[in-house]
Amino acid sequence: MKKSILTIVMLAIFISSQACTSFIVGKDASVDGSVFCTYNADDFGLFIGLCHYPAAKHEKGEMRFIYDWDTKEYHGKIPEAAETYNVIGNINEYQVTIAETTFGGREEMIDTTGILDYGSLIYIALQRSKSAREAIKVMTSLAETYGYCSAGETFSICDTNEAWIMEMLGKGPGSKGVVWVAVRIPDNAICAHANQSRIRTFNQKDKKNVMFSKDCIAFARSKGWYGGRDEDFSFCDIYASPDFSARRFCEARVWSFFNHFSDEMDRYLHYAEGKIKSAEPMPLWIIPNKKVSLQDVRDCMRDHYEGTPFALDNDPGKGLWEMPYRPSPLTYKVDGKEYFNERPISTQQSGFSYIAQLRSWLPRQVGGILWFGNDDGNMVAYTPIYCGNTVQPECYNTPGADAVTFSDKNAFWVCNWVSNMVYPRYSMMFGSLRQVRDSLEVSYDLAQPAIETKACELYKDNPAEAVKFLNGYSNKKAAEMLERWKQLAIYLIVKYNDMTIKPEENGRFKRTTTGNGARVMRPGMPEKAAREIIRLTGDKYAVPTDN
Repeated sequence: MKKSILTIVMLAIFISSQACTSFIVGKDASVDGSVFCTYNADDFGLFIGLCHYPAAKHEKGEMRFIYDWDTKEYHGKIPEAAETYNVIGNINEYQVTIAETTFGGREEMIDTTGILDYGSLIYIALQRSKSAREAIKVMTSLAETYGYCSAGETFSICDTNEAWIMEMLGKGPGSKGVVWVAVRIPDNAICAHANQSRIRTFNQKDKKNVMFSKDCIAFARSKGWYGGRDEDFSFCDIYASPDFSARRFCEARVWSFFNHFSDEMDRYLHYAEGKIKSAEPMPLWIIPNKKVSLQDVRDCMRDHYEGTPFALDNDPGKGLWEMPYRPSPLTYKVDGKEYFNERPISTQQSGFSYIAQLRSWLPRQVGGILWFGNDDGNMVAYTPIYCGNTVQPECYNTPGADAVTFSDKNAFWVCNWVSNMVYPRYSMMFGSLRQVRDSLEVSYDLAQPAIETKACELYKDNPAEAVKFLNGYSNKKAAEMLERWKQLAIYLIVKYNDMTIKPEENGRFKRTTTGNGARVMRPGMPEKAAREIIRLTGDKYAVPTDN
């Protein structure tokens, strides 16, 4: 039977957007007791800012219109909840956050007639949930009632006390049903997912820490996909068995995150490499060998496999200035043979990146922060957005700016302006960007205790004033970041013009006694690049010694 046009479109969307990464850190695994949840939203051509859904009361019979998060196409409508909560980005006023990565799975399980896509489920659940458990119930009940039209999805669903990973697929066109499983990550553990299903066997008797659809296993049996014992059922292996690309492009990112906090990841190297089918798969979660800090999480969001067998510094694709990025697509052919590029955590196609920090010991609208950036996490300063905020910074929600309309008031475009200058001359220019990026983040960290102390004092007497105060602070920091990034863009053009370096003194470009710009420095060819040219060309460019 031919696939419907809609099915083909859905699969094309999945393939193009199969690129996100999410980390989870339990409260007892972090330095200060925070739960962390991260998200790199990666898709070429993706232009998206910081969304906002205000808290509201809804009349009985009021309907919500569902538009696909990716395509903006209308899917249908569902009854609105009597009350919805404030949502800013991917966090709500009760410190619930939800992230995702698409793993696809069996394509015949996509319900093209379903109303709810994965993005709509996320933001509806955030508007209707005061805890991670409640969000899981909202998402699964809605999908089972109205149908789920996306491919297989993994969700990180966290609050101040619990962190969960949930995986979900539809049951085919017209089914209006889903199979799903959710597992609570231990408080002293870390977890990650990156476009590959990660839940294998699960304790079906542990009602406190495991939830799953009633027919999660029976559906696979009905299709002839599984014939073993219930206790041996592996969600991943039956519904989304990993092939080479799933391991190397997806699971390798999980391996790299775990590798920052474990001395035992060599054990799973062959699995992540993807070339040995029988290699031992990684566990769903690990206990880190140290407590994880906010800075640790930032660093991991900026990871390019540095110092690992997957590092992107041993082939000509790095260019003269050792760029840890590669052009898309992930695979390419030479003389009929297919080859691939590594796919690191930090990637140029990030539309936005965030780190949600959830803290139970603070008032709810003070404790939740979305550290947000509108580009590749390696190339931005994560600015603080508090979970009770009701007005987005203009730079993250800029009128008139879109995927084909540049605006110097928009963070996505200004940050991409800078990063796209830096990418091709990475080793030459990245240090300047990093200095600005890190100085901004240090300033946020230093200011945070005083800001939150004042917010807590305000909260005692007037929570609304505390929210207003934090909202103003967040928007001010985002605006200052944008202005600093514009300055950085101009600085980079002047400093590194024509692959030279202009000298500086006391923070200013040097001049001659007559007022001209000082003579530029010409660093020439990096030694690694020079040696590679000689290796490839021999004496072709050797200067004769007898002239």
